[in-house]
Amino acid sequence: MANETSTDINWFPGHMTKAKRRIEQSLKLVDIIIEIIDARIPISSRNPDLFDLIKSKPIIVLLNKCDMADKNRTAQWIDYFKLKGIESLAVDCKTGKGLKLFESKIRGILSDKIEAWKLKGMINRNIRAMVVGIPNVGKSSFINKMSGNNKARTEDRPGVTRGNQWFTISDRLEILDTPGILWPKFDDPKVGLNLAFTGAVKDQILDIEMLAENLLNFLKDKYFDELLSRYKLEGIDCANMTGHELLKEIGKKRGMLLSGGVIDTERAAVMLLDEFRSAKLGKITLEEVTL
Repeated sequence: MANETSTDINWFPGHMTKAKRRIEQSLKLVDIIIEIIDARIPISSRNPDLFDLIKSKPIIVLLNKCDMADKNRTAQWIDYFKLKGIESLAVDCKTGKGLKLFESKIRGILSDKIEAWKLKGMINRNIRAMVVGIPNVGKSSFINKMSGNNKARTEDRPGVTRGNQWFTISDRLEILDTPGILWPKFDDPKVGLNLAFTGAVKDQILDIEMLAENLLNFLKDKYFDELLSRYKLEGIDCANMTGHELLKEIGKKRGMLLSGGVIDTERAAVMLLDEFRSAKLGKITLEEVTL
């Protein structure tokens, strides 16, 4: 049986140190930061190292993958950021949902700076923005949607985007892309789990069964009905089962058996995580607002 509480995740590759340095060097070139986070894990997907890097730069937060997240909780997170004095938008970067408001939001945030430019005679001065975020959060999808082309390479796995590239979004807005970076140490083990659940950390370096069992414990507590419905577990005493027991039950329901009738829990774990990440389990948010 896998350890359902272990979060020994060793994932920090060397290129992330270089990426962090590149972001720091590019800050002087931009007027505003566009931080893309995962609407399912709004706190865990914010890199704390970036807070020190960006310092006093204006920022807008895009809660991406909102169509995969719990709508009510996303609304609560929008209110949370507002209370913190941060403008935010719920968006889906693949479909473009919510992005129509993006440029007007940026102009509102930078209204004082735009007026100052006009007073200096820089009437047609372009706004320059930098996109930041952790791996696999949707930066490339955002740039592709906004720029109307596919120059920003995108894949559904962490660490694809490399280097810094400029993209023209409109006749008044340019965006600087940056590689996705994580940070060396998780102070809260739940952060590591949340990042792993959503695919920000490569599965190859994780105990996939441990991960699935921890996810099942969360779903049992917060999204019980969705769990029962998806895996047809009605009539089974799921509330009193461990994550490992639930994983075995799901594997049995899906016919994932090895020779001798042994349940293939590893295969069941991979399936569970895939179905969570593709929202087949429903619209689920892993973090609640706490003020």
